[in-house]
Formats: sequence, C-alpha cells, structure tokens
Amino acid sequence: MKGEATRALLARIVDHAGLFPPAGLGMAEAVAEYAALRGTAEAWMLGRFVVPAARLDALRTACERIAGAPGAPTPVHPWELSLLAGADAGDLAAAAALPPGLVLDAVEGKAASFEEVEALLAAWRPRGVPVYVELPPHGDLEALLHAVRRGDGRAKLRTGGVTPEAFPAPEDVARFLAACARHRVPVKFTAGLHHPLRAEHPLTYEKDAPRGVMHGFLNVFAAAALARAGAPEAELVAVLREADPAAFAFDGTAFVVRGRRLEQAALLALREEFAAGFGSCSFREPVADLRALGVLAPAVSA
Repeated sequence: MKGEATRALLARIVDHAGLFPPAGLGMAEAVAEYAALRGTAEAWMLGRFVVPAARLDALRTACERIAGAPGAPTPVHPWELSLLAGADAGDLAAAAALPPGLVLDAVEGKAASFEEVEALLAAWRPRGVPVYVELPPHGDLEALLHAVRRGDGRAKLRTGGVTPEAFPAPEDVARFLAACARHRVPVKFTAGLHHPLRAEHPLTYEKDAPRGVMHGFLNVFAAAALARAGAPEAELVAVLREADPAAFAFDGTAFVVRGRRLEQAALLALREEFAAGFGSCSFREPVADLRALGVLAPAVSA
C-alpha cells in the first residue's frame, strides 16, 4: 500500500451488499463470502454487512452454520450490520433481537417527503446509531436535507443500478454533494460504484449485459472532498467526469486529483465527518481495479 493517504481514504469504505443486484447472492453465500473477506489482506477496506430487516432470521441461521469458521461473527469479533429498514414496529423488533456476534451499526431507509424523513429518524435515532436516509436526487432536496439535519440524520445517494438510466448524471451528483455540504449532512452512496474511475462497463454479470458509463468511487469521494471544502459545483462535475487514470494519484501523504492535493488530515476528516463510504455487491472488483491502478500492492501468490 502506498502511504497513509491511501488508508485514510479507503479504510472501511466498502459496505458489503452482496445480497443485492447485480450479484444477488443467497444469504448463505453472502455470509460465507463476507467471512472469507475478513481474512484477506484488504480486510481493512471492508465495512459493514448490509442486510434488510426482513432477512435477519435468515442471517442468524446462516451465521450459526459457519460458527467457529475463520471470519465468523463472535461476541469478541462481531459483525457490524447496516440494516435496511423502515419505521414500522416489525423492523424495530427484529433489530432488537440480534444474537451475540451481530451488532447494529447503522440503519438505511428511504424517504421522499418531509414527513417520511421525520418518521424514519424518530423511529431509529433513539437506538444511537447513524441513520442514512436515501433521498431522491431531484425534487425539493433543500427541504429534505433540512429535515435530515434537524433530526440528526445522514443522507444516502443512489449512484447506479442495473440499467443505464439508474445512474444519476454527474451534475445531479454534484448538486447532491454540494447541498449536503451546505447543510453539514454526512452522506453515503449505494449501487454502481464497483470501479475506482469513471468508465463504461457491463452493468450486470450476465453474458449479454447492458453497458453504461459508471461513476468511479475515487471520482465520487474526490468530489465529496471538494464539496466539503466549498468548491463550486462546476469543479465537482469536472472531477466526477474525469476518466483519465493519470488525473488521480496517491503520493504517500496526499490524494492528488487533477493536480489538487488532498492531504491525509483532510481525507481522515472527510471520511469521519462527511463521506462515510459506499455499499457495493462486489468487494473483489474494487480491490482488483485498485491493484491494477497500482494503488494497492499486487496480490501475493500462495
């Protein structure tokens, strides 16, 4: 690994969302994969296990089946969960009955109105965990973020999907980041960020998968850092659109983006205070691409 700036930006950045498309793993397979990833050299990049509240019973069963295996959850080394949930009593009850070894570390829910934001935050903030409210990229974003901020919540932006139209335009992402920075609302991202840099890729793992231009997670987090620093939206858009690998580099003490240095201290603050991470159904793809770029050391052969 090339310096502490790399770790400052990338530590625990990928929440494992293998249950969701395009991977769509079964619970047993997703649990086994997450356990295996916890034993890899890049486990320091691995964040929470993302699971819907409705599937907590299946998660409990799958974890019981791998008990004692390397990487399995234990009370000493618990798995931190990010729970996809609504404000209903059933989801709250399910989260209250987690077995030892599984820890609720965050909640993610959707809201499209002021009232829905308030209900979600009122239900979950008393649990003392971060609550990420997925907001639509269009509409009255200012009012929704005001409600999120007032309820001590966080924002979530969907950055892709399995069809080209699921990917928001760079202008929409820049607008969202700038608005979150103005309201001092931390944000996480979900979907579509399998690769470090903006480029065209297949959108699923099918043989004849549709193709589309996907946002790069280095682009998105660089834009988030600039938004936090008060950069204009036009600059954020330019960074989000940047596809040249030479425009992004780690030099040991900084992440250099289009000639602009983001120092280690700024990267640590970015991740702690503003850009929390991203959910991805793939962990191995981001790691492989970072190796190909020279950001991570090559894999060590057995």
